[in-house]
Amino acid sequence: MDEMTQLRELRADAPVPDRGALAPGRQRLTEAAAPGRRVHRLRADWRVAAVGAAAAITVAAVLGTQLGDAAAPDRSGPASTAGTLRLDSPAEVLNRAADALEKQPAGPEPRDDQWIYTRTVQAAQGDQNGMAAGRVTYDPDAWVPYDNSAAAKNGKDSDYRTARQVYRATEALPDDPARLLAKVRSFHPTGNTADSPPEAEAQHSFRAMGLMVEAYPIAPAALARIYRAMATIPGVHVTDHLVKDAAGREAIAITRKEDGLHEQREILLDPHDFSYVGLRFVVTEDYEYALSDGKVKRRTIKFKAGQVLTSEARVEAAVVDAKGEKP
Repeated sequence: MDEMTQLRELRADAPVPDRGALAPGRQRLTEAAAPGRRVHRLRADWRVAAVGAAAAITVAAVLGTQLGDAAAPDRSGPASTAGTLRLDSPAEVLNRAADALEKQPAGPEPRDDQWIYTRTVQAAQGDQNGMAAGRVTYDPDAWVPYDNSAAAKNGKDSDYRTARQVYRATEALPDDPARLLAKVRSFHPTGNTADSPPEAEAQHSFRAMGLMVEAYPIAPAALARIYRAMATIPGVHVTDHLVKDAAGREAIAITRKEDGLHEQREILLDPHDFSYVGLRFVVTEDYEYALSDGKVKRRTIKFKAGQVLTSEARVEAAVVDAKGEKP
């Protein structure tokens, strides 16, 4: 059996990964295939119904790097803008974060002619059998027009949201957590086909809220409302110690186990100002996956609880006046 078949089967039981995680690599491929074409970095929705996309993220998982958490975590909690914070309750963490954010002044909304610059680091971890390790990064610098209406209107992805659309949607979110979650689920809908089946409400809420949180920019008061609502989603937890993001920085991990899988989604927040810093998928229990060609088992891949499968860190974000400009 060839290597690509093995790669496709490695995580065949998992949903196709977030478009946000795949987008930087896909952007590079698209630009190479069509020089000069305007390409947007997708932020919306959650699954890509394409074998090539699934294989791409599996390659990242195989060619991973070990991303260990702190050897001796400090469970007294970080010293944040809200004071010393104990990491023992998602409601405590997220509501304290919201309290701090509500005290921050809001900057002006970006102009339609401005650009959103982001720099990211992506990495993944190999399995327990000693597969090759090495940091993987995809097109770390990205510039997207704040008002990317042309891409939203003419692009092939009907679920694409511009930075302006997200900013204004977050500004209009209600204070009531249940109503806010319903609005966010509507803004980032779940699947409705056999290839993209619908999620249960709690998983849909957490996945969609993660897409909102990672958007840039978001006014502090709007982010505060999002955090308060996130704390009410069933199954949400907080890791009781700081973890490491793909850039090696300490972060708070707000987590929820993926329905029907052996892994959890982790939304990573800065422990000092509570801004979004990244996303991880982490193994929740030891398990094995058998690779085969449909007839003969070729090998067994072992995964161990606590392994970081994939991780993305946003190390810089800014509003700039032109493509190519950095803060």
